[in-house]
Amino acid sequence: MIRVFKDLNKLSQYAANSFIETANQSIAKQGRFLVALSGGNTPMQLYKLLGDSFHDKVDWTHVHFFWGDERCVPVDDAGNSYGQAKKVLFDKINVPDENIHRVLSELEPDSASKEYARTLKVFSEPPLAWPRFDLVLLGMGEDGHTASLFPNSPVNVDSPTLAVTANYQDRPANRVTLTEKVLNSSRNVMFLVSGKSKAAALSKVFSDNYMPIELPVQRIVPEDGSLTWLIDEEAGSLL
Repeated sequence: MIRVFKDLNKLSQYAANSFIETANQSIAKQGRFLVALSGGNTPMQLYKLLGDSFHDKVDWTHVHFFWGDERCVPVDDAGNSYGQAKKVLFDKINVPDENIHRVLSELEPDSASKEYARTLKVFSEPPLAWPRFDLVLLGMGEDGHTASLFPNSPVNVDSPTLAVTANYQDRPANRVTLTEKVLNSSRNVMFLVSGKSKAAALSKVFSDNYMPIELPVQRIVPEDGSLTWLIDEEAGSLL
């Protein structure tokens, strides 16, 4: 499903309502809500809404937060996704500390990746060695990457996590990312894409050409779940 919104404000409002609805449905059905967050600028408005206007709309004690990817930098670094979310979301809701499962970004990528795989296994749903997320939030870069799956990165990796130690198109390395196996086993995947700079890549993504090496975002197709694209008019201007 593709939904186009006038601007990031409208997109974020819709995303917040969808987040709350999915959370409450998952808690009612399964007793918990497992969500993987995205970093970057686009989802920050969503997180602010959840922390401010929507802070009383869900029982946060049953919500478990994970990340689709993370940079291996200190939590107080501006590029740390956990640190970004903490300021605008976690500090404003009554989520227990033990429900926040951050990547140990102070470690080297390989160690952080292995540790995160162990964390995922605690919440796994056999036969999977990782949780089946109720919701995964993802973005898309101008180069067609998502999470930290960059163009020319390995495809069909068997492990649930991957240490990113090579630079792709001058993107800084030293990251940990979930792999497409984990992302594609999710119950709901929601892409949030905004800005004119994403328009060219987005038009390629929705073309008839399947180019998973060049456009890693095309690798994300949930096997037994929903896929939703929320885009603003600028990002969708070439569709």
